[in-house]
Amino acid sequence: MNFAQNAIDAVSLGAVYALAALGIGLIFSVMRLINFAHGELIMAGGFTLYGLVAQPLLVVILAVLIVTAVLALGMERIAFRPLRKANPATLLISSFAVSYLVQHVVLMIFGSRAMGVPFLPELGTSVEFLGLWVPRLQIVTIITTLVLMAGLVAFFRFSRIGLQMRAAAEDFTMARAVGVRANRVIAFAFAISGILASMVSFYLVAQTGSVSYKMGVNMVLIAFVSSVIGGMGSVAGAALGGFLVGIISVSLQAYLPADLRPYRDAFVFMIFVLFLFWRPDGLLMSRADRDRV
Repeated sequence: MNFAQNAIDAVSLGAVYALAALGIGLIFSVMRLINFAHGELIMAGGFTLYGLVAQPLLVVILAVLIVTAVLALGMERIAFRPLRKANPATLLISSFAVSYLVQHVVLMIFGSRAMGVPFLPELGTSVEFLGLWVPRLQIVTIITTLVLMAGLVAFFRFSRIGLQMRAAAEDFTMARAVGVRANRVIAFAFAISGILASMVSFYLVAQTGSVSYKMGVNMVLIAFVSSVIGGMGSVAGAALGGFLVGIISVSLQAYLPADLRPYRDAFVFMIFVLFLFWRPDGLLMSRADRDRV
């Protein structure tokens, strides 16, 4: 029974990490940009939820999706598009600058203390499933992640813009040569990353019942590690890496000796450093290892 419960916990946590990693991996696949400001999209979704939590649920969900998508598009247009032809290090510095800017704007407005948000408290209750008591939040998280991943697969395979994004991920220069519009493809990638960030916001607020100006920092670090493990530039690899990090984290929390559990994260990162010695390109290395526009 304990193993089954731990397995459900691992899949649930891995699903959240996969959503966060997808946002990082998607932008990197088309732009060669590691967007560390992705955590601030998660934070923006959380604070939007905080401001509108008294409104009907549908209004809250739509507002969070719109705010995160618009903020992601704003980041791309203001901070990254003018630097698109710069080297990756410059883009990376720009992402850190955007991250700190958004964090400190929120800090000035709301302060540094975490604020409580009574968002769907019923998700904290559990239901019996095959003899196990599973929190509703975990069930909703797993189902939502599977639906979103299936939707992304269909989007990339059957929609015109999705096919263009796949082509851009393989060879942006060639894709532009055959008529793919770079601005449109990159804007769509940022908008999707914003929507994925909003899903992580919902989970974090429902789980913790609070928001803070640093709520996205740890998640974006985990998302980056997951993307590296899965293979930078591979969207599928990012999702796989997220699930793997979640499974390892829960397994260590469950089976490490009690006096070592406070150091779980150190063990997680040590395991993945050793993994990268063996497979430095990640699980699913992208075939596109070239400069982006």
